[in-house]
Amino acid sequence: MSIERLGMKGAERAVDARELPAEAEQLADAMERHSVFGRVNPQQKQAMVHALQSRGHVVAMTGDGVNDVLALKDADIGVAMGSGSSAARAVAQLILLDSNFDPLPSVVDEGRRVLGNIEGTSNLYVTKSVYATLLSLATGVFSVAFPFLPRHLTLIGALTIGIPSFFLALAPNSARFRRGFLGRVVRFSVPAGVLAATATFVGYAVVRDVPGLTLVQERTAATMVLCWIGLLILSIVAAPLVRWKLLLVWSMAASFVVVLVVPATRTFFELKPPPPIEWLAAFGIGAIVWSFARLFIPAERPIGVGARSDPPRGP
Repeated sequence: MSIERLGMKGAERAVDARELPAEAEQLADAMERHSVFGRVNPQQKQAMVHALQSRGHVVAMTGDGVNDVLALKDADIGVAMGSGSSAARAVAQLILLDSNFDPLPSVVDEGRRVLGNIEGTSNLYVTKSVYATLLSLATGVFSVAFPFLPRHLTLIGALTIGIPSFFLALAPNSARFRRGFLGRVVRFSVPAGVLAATATFVGYAVVRDVPGLTLVQERTAATMVLCWIGLLILSIVAAPLVRWKLLLVWSMAASFVVVLVVPATRTFFELKPPPPIEWLAAFGIGAIVWSFARLFIPAERPIGVGARSDPPRGP
């Protein structure tokens, strides 16, 4: 059966690997222009993997024999056949036990879901680390009481990070993997954490200047501001906000309101809202600070939860 009858793209321009250049740059050019190669020896397979990687491609290699071992080992994803040689199976990251390619699309989808959702939830957790550190430093520098009790942080963390991240981690995500995971998380989390800490501390300072308020009321105002900012950060990480994600965000906000309204939970978490004008002022400060978010948070949003796949690059 000819390659053309298989419907393989680029079959009309098949290349005899014996005629390929040995230089890495020229080989990379040939790999970009063609997609079907024949009479390829083991060393050339390995060189082809390196050539594609040098052009920024994520390379998968399938094989079943000893002649595929070098390329399988150096590829980003090595896929061996279950019926192949023991050497090929030993160096591969994935083994198709029944030597059937049908499961590969689902494997790729699962990998994209896990990697993409890990990045999205990492933004939430690292942001919390940033604002918690900055708030601790600020209270020490200005010699004021820490604006939260441990139970306050537990409530905020559960509603803006813990519970939402459980559902976001299970969401579908078909976005292709992109290098630079750590850099993207830092570029998102540090500005978001700084804004959250700034809004919270400014709101806390405003209510502290109001005579007659107790420390419990001051801490409650800080808790409300930080929860508000945390929900805004959650809405950015969860974008695009389809129906179930909107329901998730609003249910977390409603849960916080329930905690404030129900006497038993309000007592348990030691919350006592200040006069309406004071916590409205605190929320207003939080909203003003957050309005500057787009000036500091990079325009290129990290791989989001439920994002669509980018068009494939090259062969």
